[in-house]
Amino acid sequence: MSSSGQVLVVTTNDLPGYRIEEVFGEVFGLTVRSRNAFSQMGAGMKAMFGGELRGMTKALIASRDEVMERMTAEASSRGANAVIAMRFDTSEMGDVWTEICAYGTAVRVVKL
Repeated sequence: MSSSGQVLVVTTNDLPGYRIEEVFGEVFGLTVRSRNAFSQMGAGMKAMFGGELRGMTKALIASRDEVMERMTAEASSRGANAVIAMRFDTSEMGDVWTEICAYGTAVRVVKL
């Protein structure tokens, strides 16, 4: 971790080489996105013939980046410098909305 206030994020339950000094609890970042009707039609056509849906991939990457930023900002605001056991979760809301969430446990760690 750098001294610039960056929050270390891991999917593991512990951090080898670090000691957890304080647990701040669950933190999350959330976004709900609607799909562009034209993109949806294009994706439907592409799905019939196979191949990557690049527009959808870009939207998912941007959404994941956004929820990670929101989660780490919440962790930092609580005094944490790391998030352990981070996970992503997605769900469909109706026919055109997608919820994307990043969550984990905010902790303060020190290097051993």
